Amino acid sequence: MADYLTEPFPRRRAVGVDVGGVVVGGDTPVVVQSMTNTDTADIDGTVRQVAALARAGSELVRITVDRDEAAAAVPHIRDRLAAQGVTVPLIGDFHYIGHTLLTEHPACAEALDKYRINPGNVGFGEKKDRQFATLIEIAARHGKPVRIGVNWGSLDQALLTRLMDDNAASANPSSARDVMREAIVQSALLSAARAEELGLGRDRIILSAKVSQVQDLIAVYAELARRTDHALHLGLTEAGMGSKGIVASSAALSILLQQGIGDTIRISLTPEPGGDRTREVVVAQELLQTMGFRAFVPVVAACPGCGRTTSTVFQELARRIEDDLRTSMPVWREKYPGVEALQVAVMGCIVNGPGESKHADIGISLPGTGEQPAAPVFVDGKKAATLRGANIADDFQKMVADYIERRFGQPSAAAATADAAE
Repeated sequence: MADYLTEPFPRRRAVGVDVGGVVVGGDTPVVVQSMTNTDTADIDGTVRQVAALARAGSELVRITVDRDEAAAAVPHIRDRLAAQGVTVPLIGDFHYIGHTLLTEHPACAEALDKYRINPGNVGFGEKKDRQFATLIEIAARHGKPVRIGVNWGSLDQALLTRLMDDNAASANPSSARDVMREAIVQSALLSAARAEELGLGRDRIILSAKVSQVQDLIAVYAELARRTDHALHLGLTEAGMGSKGIVASSAALSILLQQGIGDTIRISLTPEPGGDRTREVVVAQELLQTMGFRAFVPVVAACPGCGRTTSTVFQELARRIEDDLRTSMPVWREKYPGVEALQVAVMGCIVNGPGESKHADIGISLPGTGEQPAAPVFVDGKKAATLRGANIADDFQKMVADYIERRFGQPSAAAATADAAE
């Protein structure tokens, strides 16, 4: 099989942008980010959700700043988070009146680690250039990076109209869809060029070009990557709810990431009623980890089940192990360096169970229909135990915990001193 089908393209080298200590672009891995859906003026609610997103692994968190009350709340949110030990960089999302809010609330301008502005709605008519300049000058004065985020739902209509008119007059006109894609790309590039003219360094600019159709997203970002070395934020906007949003985002972003395009990603999922906002963080991490770009949590391999696995024991155990690993990761990141690379297998019968278990760091092959009520456990490729009885799940979970402690636990100070003396 050709290499390009199995290995990613070389990573596109983008200019690195420091966002509150997290570098986007350069030589750093792809960064995961998310956005709150709380009213930012609700300080307590926003702090809770930012903290939850950070604990889930979001490395940047964006909050809406849409009115005076929200802007006034930002410094308090920053301070409350810091008091809890949550240091995730905060990004302010501005539309329409960002220039006014940042001017009238300098403490907000200082507290945020990055500003997100949309060139399609920073202003209209003769006010557009002036208000865009105000935003950029404030960012430069405070030393803050800016994401220039184009969205096809609020595209610069003057630019689009001009390109449509030019296209209509062309001897070989392009399709309306191609013109729209070009307008998105030009809006990002022209805005970035203007920001640099106004004094914002290239290492302070991130670009995004959000659309809601997979093929459009791939085409637009491929063209952006060809025409600039700015850091790129990837995301399919209005991706949708549940499996539709997950599949659409994964389909688009995986192709771009495989081509080496993209420096930070967000999975824009519509939450299920009463759903957990952190789901978008989990999906982003799973996408990057599944593709082999980063490791966030130990991987649990589990078979899909068939007529040989009429018992639900392996399903319940796989879910239990996976939930326990993810829940424990905020502590384990500090306590067990490298544990995110762990591979666990929970298999349901003898067909592939022993083989998959041997490939994992630690794996169990549960008895399928008609098999002997015994579950061999393999550790580092070798059979280590056979579990039986009603407590198989508890016994295996303890073996996983013991394995993690033995392999990833830090030696005690006394042991380290003894080792050094020898």
